[in-house]
Amino acid sequence: MSNWVKDGKTIVANYLGEQVIGTVESSRVKYGGKVQYTVVLNRPVQFRWRSEPSDRVLIDNDEIVEEINTEVYSPFETVNS
Repeated sequence: MSNWVKDGKTIVANYLGEQVIGTVESSRVKYGGKVQYTVVLNRPVQFRWRSEPSDRVLIDNDEIVEEINTEVYSPFETVNS
């Protein structure tokens, strides 16, 4: 997997003036070479022009503020396994 693919990672990003936190559902390269992510938000965001809150947004790579390390360890993995 390449460095720009962030599927499954939790990120903090700036989106239309708000800071949002969510999990990357998919990564893609847009026409022209920019990288864009579909992010499932931890908490839906209400925008003025929508009647329903948005639970997914499109984030460009340059809007990402931070990647949160959320490694999950299996309780079934042990030192001796």
